[in-house]
This record gives sequence, C-alpha cells and structure tokens, in this order.
Amino acid sequence: MATESPFRADVVRGKAALVTGGGSGICFEIAAQLARHGASVAIMGRRREVLDKAVAALRSEGLRAAGFQGDVRKQEDAARVLASTVEHFGRLDILVNGAAGNFLASPEDLTPKGFRTVLDIDTVGTYTMSYEALKYLKKGGPGRGPSTGGLIINISATLQYTASWYQIHLSAAKAGVDSITRSLALEWGTDYDIRVNGIAPGPIRGTPGLSKLAPEEMVKGLRETMPLFKLGEKRDIAMAALYLASDAGKYVNGATLVVDGGLWLSQPRHIPKEEVKGLSKVIEQKVRASGIGVPSSKL
Repeated sequence: MATESPFRADVVRGKAALVTGGGSGICFEIAAQLARHGASVAIMGRRREVLDKAVAALRSEGLRAAGFQGDVRKQEDAARVLASTVEHFGRLDILVNGAAGNFLASPEDLTPKGFRTVLDIDTVGTYTMSYEALKYLKKGGPGRGPSTGGLIINISATLQYTASWYQIHLSAAKAGVDSITRSLALEWGTDYDIRVNGIAPGPIRGTPGLSKLAPEEMVKGLRETMPLFKLGEKRDIAMAALYLASDAGKYVNGATLVVDGGLWLSQPRHIPKEEVKGLSKVIEQKVRASGIGVPSSKL
C-alpha cells in the first residue's frame, strides 16, 4: 500500500516539469510524485530503454508523462528536449537538474578525463539545462503570466561540505552546483522571478548510487554513526521537491535543503556517554587540587 502523501493530490496541478536523470532512482521518484500530485512530467535521459520503461510505469498509473532522449552535456540536446517538453505540454514551470555521474576513485587513480566527465555531467550539465530553460521559465515565457516565473531544483550532495574519501570529483562538481544555485537565485530571481533551489540527499535506500558507492558492507558501519540510525527513502527527496514546487515553498530561493537525517553532521563518539560524568568529576577534582581556576580570594 502506498504511503499517504502529506500534500494535497492537486498541489502542483496545471504545472509542467522536466526532470533530467528521471528514468531511475531518486529522480524517477521525484518525477512520479510531481505527476501524482497533478503535474505533467517529462523525463530526460541518455538510454532509450530506461526512458521507455519509466514513462510506461507513469502512464500505467494514469499520469501524464513523456520521455525525451538526450545528454545534458550537449547544448543542442538540452535545447531540443526543452523545446519538445514545451511543445508537448504547452509550458514549462519546473526544471529538475538531476542527471549525475559518479564512481569511487582515489585522486592518484582518477585521470583528468574522469574528473572532467563528472563535472561535465553534474556542473556544466546543470548550467546548460538552466541556460536553455531560461526563455521558458522566466516571467512572460510561453504559457506564463507577465509577473510569475518558474522554478529550478538542482540535485546536489553533502560530500563537499567537508571532505569525503574517493569522491574528489563529485565533491568539486556539487560545490559548483551549489554555487550555480545561489548565483542564479540572485540574478534570475531578481530579473526574471525564477526561484532556484537545491536538494542535498543523504544515503538513500534502493538507489543505484548507494549500491555503487556504499555497498552493504560499508552501510552496516555507516548506520551506527547516523543520528537517526537509518537510511533515507527516495520518497523523502521527492517530498522535499514537492514542497519547493508547491505554494508552501514560494518564498524559498537560493536554498539547498539537506535531506540526510543529519548524517553530514556526524562524528564518532570517542567517549561513551556513561563515562562522561565520571570523567568530568575526576577532572574537576584534579583542577581543585591544583588550584587552577579557583578564585585567588579562596587560595
């Protein structure tokens, strides 16, 4: 049985969305939840068979969906897919930049070509899609009123907030994505009434990314350091996207919502909780015995 949504079934009715990387994983769930809540949804991806399967799954629920093959690294593909989406649905209100590439690699084993490939997909691809979408999302664009712009949601990560082993390429790429989010929120929010926000997922159960980047052997240890002691669900990320796409998020601009259960804040607990009180008393006794920190009037 599907979990009941906290949002009304028509919360994004009448809106049209394009989701890159929407054929699988987190981005398919975002596409599905947007469609289940009233939006018309197009998904973009490089593999035709994955697109066809995803679109068929959405249409089997009676949802309005279309799939367009393309590579976000190619400006001509970006322009063509966006034009096809607007031709199909008559407008574009939401662009979700979710296409991504990643793998584990230590810096000494990562060639500049491999490094560049991830930046081309994640960072340059995000900018390319946004650049080509401007004419459709800005106020006064096709099917839009003269004073209301659309929304861009960039899928980011939390690895770049500190540093992560074997992820120098993705960390650099997502740092760039976060910068794009803030810069476009400032400039396009001001000039075109376009809101630009991000979502930074944590480890999400049942996704290709988790199985590839954090095998079960790693996840077992990971859970012990997570504040909520559990992995996230794809639906958690999709609900964040729905919030941003709905009127509930209409004043949110330039923000990246971290949806990771607090994982990026995690640190190892070096001293068990039950030992803290005892250790504190010992330290206090030593301080008193040495006279350190005791007012001079009492010496």
